[in-house]
Amino acid sequence: MNKISLLQARKQQLIESGKNVRADISSLIDVDSFVELSCYSFSENEFYGKAAQGEGVVTGFATVSDYSFFIVAQNPEVCSGGVSKAQCEKIEKCLEQAEKSSTPVIWLLSTTGVRLGEGIGALEGLAKIILSASRLKGVVPQFLVVNGEVYGQIAVLAGICDFVYFINGKSVLAADSPLVISAKSGKNLKKGEVGGAKALSNANLAAFTVENFGEIRESISKIAELISLPVKDCADLNESFEELDENPTAEGIIKIFDKDTAVEVGAGYSPEIKCHLARLGGIAVAAAVFAEKDGTELNAYNVRKIKDFADFAASYGLPYIAFVNTLGIKPDLAVSNSPVLKEIGEYISVLDGSDIAKISVIYGKAIGMGYTLFAAKSMGYDLSYAFANAEVALLDPSRGAEIENSSVTKANKERLVKKYSDEKADPFNAAKGGYIDNVIRPAFVKQYLVASLQMLAKRGNYE
Repeated sequence: MNKISLLQARKQQLIESGKNVRADISSLIDVDSFVELSCYSFSENEFYGKAAQGEGVVTGFATVSDYSFFIVAQNPEVCSGGVSKAQCEKIEKCLEQAEKSSTPVIWLLSTTGVRLGEGIGALEGLAKIILSASRLKGVVPQFLVVNGEVYGQIAVLAGICDFVYFINGKSVLAADSPLVISAKSGKNLKKGEVGGAKALSNANLAAFTVENFGEIRESISKIAELISLPVKDCADLNESFEELDENPTAEGIIKIFDKDTAVEVGAGYSPEIKCHLARLGGIAVAAAVFAEKDGTELNAYNVRKIKDFADFAASYGLPYIAFVNTLGIKPDLAVSNSPVLKEIGEYISVLDGSDIAKISVIYGKAIGMGYTLFAAKSMGYDLSYAFANAEVALLDPSRGAEIENSSVTKANKERLVKKYSDEKADPFNAAKGGYIDNVIRPAFVKQYLVASLQMLAKRGNYE
């Protein structure tokens, strides 16, 4: 038989066995940029009695908006989407190449667990790729798409990768079968109610919930540009935002980012903290914005979100900006009996272990532990600014007034709170002690930040 004809026939058979997952890959990448690796892998599975076309996974490299990526895409149409030792070996080869070339990885996962008929060898294979993915963390960004149902040990990858995408109405993620989890919990739930993005709202896994692959491509493209190009030309260096003078809000703060550059990460998890990758004056930054109007109270969940975000910024050399409006740790029993102090300790380690530029902007309140963690010069912030109408104090004004004037009648409480706020929580007091670098007019915050970032860049904190 003509070898070219045989090759074409084999290639067509391979394409037919994975046409859906290949279509998904094509919807993410630049046209005709995909180069497949290890495509002719055909181990025999005794249980299914047929060859595993391509080992049930498509691997290779491609470009997305001209940025290079390695791609690992599981094919659920082969052997019921089961993971095998041979599949893991194929994935491992791809990860090795990603590490050698310092190239980001995109995962498209869809599997119901280990392939029937496999033994401990498959578990060894899974351990190998999970460890390899862990070693890539902080070296190259990893993007994971829950491209259907993802069950079993491979779900651990969602806890390793930097950005995890859930597709509405399609994505389900669980370390075991949702049927088993539901039954063991004494419930009768649909799989989406066990492992969908909303069901996992406290798991801190879903960085993005999207409708389609077009949204995923746009998100990956934006993030890749921010990381790959730390500085770009920008015409809007001197913008002012008059509305911040009258009403400084989280929504107003977010408007200061360069137009069409902001990407919010983890919007569905602890939404009282808004984590954005964006640009300011053309400079890529990671910004955490405390979003509750009267001040965000800290708990284990939102501190973990900030910690993970700051850790990502440190790994990829992005300046970290905290827009502060927090009352410190929430004073209740549930928070007290939680890992909040553990998470705070780990956040401090992230700050102390990084040499990225760190800037604090107190736009609302910085009370007690809130000031210590997110504004204190002694915590390693290079620059700390405060809006003229901000509050910086050991105690929230209402609590401070009560404690210092406990013998005064309730009728005078409002007056005393105002007096405490004016005298004890005025940011000028912190500025007098050298703890705040400048008390600024809110409308000009972008100008201060752009100038600060430019200065810190010259100092060599980041390239």
